[in-house]
Amino acid sequence: MLDTVREIETPEGISLHLRAAGALPRAQAWMVDLVLRMGVFTVAMIPLSLFGAGGNGLAMLLLFALMWAYWVVCEVWLDGQTLGKRALGLRVVNADGTPVTWLPSVVRNLLRVVDVLPGVYGVGLTSTLIDPYGRRLGDIVAGTMVIHASDLPTGQQVPAAAAVPLPLVLAADEQAALVEFAERSGQLTLQRQEELANLLTPLTARSDTAAVRQLIGHANWLLGRP
Repeated sequence: MLDTVREIETPEGISLHLRAAGALPRAQAWMVDLVLRMGVFTVAMIPLSLFGAGGNGLAMLLLFALMWAYWVVCEVWLDGQTLGKRALGLRVVNADGTPVTWLPSVVRNLLRVVDVLPGVYGVGLTSTLIDPYGRRLGDIVAGTMVIHASDLPTGQQVPAAAAVPLPLVLAADEQAALVEFAERSGQLTLQRQEELANLLTPLTARSDTAAVRQLIGHANWLLGRP
């Protein structure tokens, strides 16, 4: 399957473009994760084997964590990326482009037991080849997808902050400019951020750092974030 672009429009009219990852890069990321987890388990077994039955119990707990908790913890705490996905430049997001959260991550990873059938991810591979956005069954049920992180859509690099509703209606190009400012804020010095934010004092009713925070809050609201 060729990678495809999925266009999503937020409730406030901002268009996001998500470039979905196909079966090959996802399989490569999975292999990297597998090798890393096997390496960690093999190394850990050396000292654990010295503790007899207690060591075997700890080994089973470690194996469970590597088999199941690894995926969820990485996806939620590492911005949608396991170590393998990070190496391949992939990221898990919700279908609306927002960062993946606990429940969708748990659901998509629990359904690996179905996707892996009848062996070597047969169901999952078939699903990624059929689905127009390369989603395996777990992604479809959980409402998630895997995208190329190197081509993050507009707004995905906006710093996460509490959403602040706009006090007035802005035109589409004005909304896009506000989101673009928030997206590029990390590339600007604090002085330059404040200089630009102060131009919008009529909108924010604030100045300097407070104005910057307000604009980033507005950008999060435009992107439909909580």
